[in-house]
Amino acid sequence: MRLFKFFHPAPGTAARLLSLILAMTIALNAWTIAPKPASAIDIKPESNLRQQLKTAVPKLQVEEFSSAVESPQKLALRASEVPATASSNSFVTAAVDRVGRSVVRIDTERTVSRNLDPLMEDPFFNRFFREDLRTQVPRQERLRGQGSGFVIDKSGTVLTNAHVVDKADRVTVTLNDGSVFPGEVLGTDEVTDLAVVKINTKGANLPVAALGDSDAVKVGDWAIAVGNPLGFDNTVTLGIISTLKRSSAAVGIPDKRLDFIQTDAAINPGNSGGPLLNGLGEVIGINTAIRADAMGIGFAIPINKAKAIYAQLAKGEQVSHPFLGIQMIALTPEIAKENNADPNAVLIVPEVKGVLVMRVMPNTPAEKAGIRKGDAIVQIDGEAVTTAEQLQNLVENSQIGQILKLKLRRGSETKDVTVQTAQLRDF
Repeated sequence: MRLFKFFHPAPGTAARLLSLILAMTIALNAWTIAPKPASAIDIKPESNLRQQLKTAVPKLQVEEFSSAVESPQKLALRASEVPATASSNSFVTAAVDRVGRSVVRIDTERTVSRNLDPLMEDPFFNRFFREDLRTQVPRQERLRGQGSGFVIDKSGTVLTNAHVVDKADRVTVTLNDGSVFPGEVLGTDEVTDLAVVKINTKGANLPVAALGDSDAVKVGDWAIAVGNPLGFDNTVTLGIISTLKRSSAAVGIPDKRLDFIQTDAAINPGNSGGPLLNGLGEVIGINTAIRADAMGIGFAIPINKAKAIYAQLAKGEQVSHPFLGIQMIALTPEIAKENNADPNAVLIVPEVKGVLVMRVMPNTPAEKAGIRKGDAIVQIDGEAVTTAEQLQNLVENSQIGQILKLKLRRGSETKDVTVQTAQLRDF
């Protein structure tokens, strides 16, 4: 009895002893279920909880959730790792900053006379209609157009498309800063669709576009179109160079003599005359929206073509475009054989590789030289020709009045013909 009384715990000791026993039990259980060393088990990349979260919500949300529960110290450390010089600017921004201020908007007006219905002038007709009906019909109409251009020297010379200022009675040029000046058309060339407009800024320091080298352009290079498409000023679109030397004939514009730069950068009406830039902000082409059905495809005149003739246009001079006066297509022996085997063929053509004359225009050098429909031109000045584009380029690079020696096949005969080129506009 005394022994029991001797070991009787003091007040509060039992509670403390019970707490100690429970703590030891929990620690022992935790030790027995603790994970084995990494070398003894396969480590799972994600816990079951995180895997469930990942499958239940998008990955981005899981990552945001994870960041949200990180400690403030960890978040602060992560923020400090972001470079202080980080910027959203790109090469496109730099290119546009370099050239954008030199791009202008060109507004045009021209008067078009409307042909009245002859009945309106007929006295008998007027007996049945009031006189004021005839006088209300407008005899003239003012047409307005809009395009783009860019300044190429500080004196106020602006390059644009010929079709932008075609037959314009009034030309107004608006600079990037909103300044407005009357424009004078110094010269146009419909064959290359180029024009030069002059503005008098009275000594103002004009921003000038940097001209690049279109011969150095490669397929896959960046293409940045700048202009005022559909009336939206200062618009920039981005793409790549899709192909080079796309002939005007292949594009479906036989009245032009150009090898276009083709791009998938959006070019719409109003972009015409604006610059096509490379990634360095240099002008490599002049945008021209001439195919309404060219969805997703744009064309630009190589800037080197403009460099070659803009000085002539600025002086009001006519640009030389030698021509022969024929319509033609490429010819191969296979095409000729297929044609000749057709009993309904319009004509029998030589089975050779060359350029087939489909039509000879009247009162042209070709007609005067005796060239006929069905002739196959195989050489010009000793150089073999195999495509219509090649023949046109050879003629274009000659001089007005130059004598060209042509070798052609007419049936089974080979003929040598001399042709003296003439200016295209003279016919």
